Amino acid sequence: MIKISYLLVLFLIFHSCSYLTESKPLLKQSEIEKMVAGRIDAEYIGTDNCLKNCHDKGNEHKKLADYFKKSVHAEQVDRETHLPLVNCETCHGPGSLAIENIKVVNGKKQCDFESLINLKKLPSEAKNIICLKCHTKASTPNLAMWRGSSHDLAGVACSDCHRLHTSPLQKVSHDEQINLCLNCHKRIKAEISNLSRHPFYEKKVVCTDCHDPHGSMTSNLLKDESVRETCSKCHTEKGGPYIFEHADLMEDCNNCHVPHGSGNDNLLKVREPILCLRCHEGHHSFRSQALTNQNKLKFYNRCTDCHLSIHGTDTPSGSTTTLPKRQGHMLR
Repeated sequence: MIKISYLLVLFLIFHSCSYLTESKPLLKQSEIEKMVAGRIDAEYIGTDNCLKNCHDKGNEHKKLADYFKKSVHAEQVDRETHLPLVNCETCHGPGSLAIENIKVVNGKKQCDFESLINLKKLPSEAKNIICLKCHTKASTPNLAMWRGSSHDLAGVACSDCHRLHTSPLQKVSHDEQINLCLNCHKRIKAEISNLSRHPFYEKKVVCTDCHDPHGSMTSNLLKDESVRETCSKCHTEKGGPYIFEHADLMEDCNNCHVPHGSGNDNLLKVREPILCLRCHEGHHSFRSQALTNQNKLKFYNRCTDCHLSIHGTDTPSGSTTTLPKRQGHMLR
């Protein structure tokens, strides 16, 4: 009986995880390497030969070549930057066959682009290998956490965010970043549409202020070691340390706040006083009854009308609190 139950559990585990490989099977490393190697019967001819034959004046791709020449990828190796040699063939594969088979189509020269690596049709794993050939060294430690990160496992390719031939800049600008991230993160898009939110659309806060898209040791790709450290970079007045701390609140800001946006004031998960009453019993204690006429009114108001320094304070509130004397209650 135990053996049958054990086999049933194994069957359910494999069956529940089967969707991971049904729609998007993992490719063998050898197959990916073949995709990015290019034609083995072709030779490397250099960027100048590529540009003068197809990407020169009068060609529709001249702007792409100009963007490349002005980008960081066009720089050669030097002793200061240690940037590797990057040219057209680094990403597109050897181009001798493409140049040899040039033909004229509608009055314009057209190379045999079918002999080059078709980057648009490559899976994300193959696209990333092309980039990582250089960037495993040139971008360390920026990419040290990329392998196995949430974006890597989700099949995000470098070219999904870094669009190389659209301008000389290879990084996404602050103005473009919000819309780029929201293309995938639909839930966050809904949250930042609330009345209470960080100033994302005003371009005062961007995703990479808090998150590292290339990977992180912390949850949700946070740059810092904890949520508290991340938030206190801007909200320094809430960071403490205080003599009288709201311990559970100071441990994780997400206990009370929705970081991207909320329908409640101050990014709160729940409106006051319900938010506070999830943990606190209100004003019921051995000194006062919660249901007296005086205390009933307090349940219809915000706790922060009296308890202003809810994150912590260095000032004790005296003997009027429900706690032993001289233990602060974060009053005004």
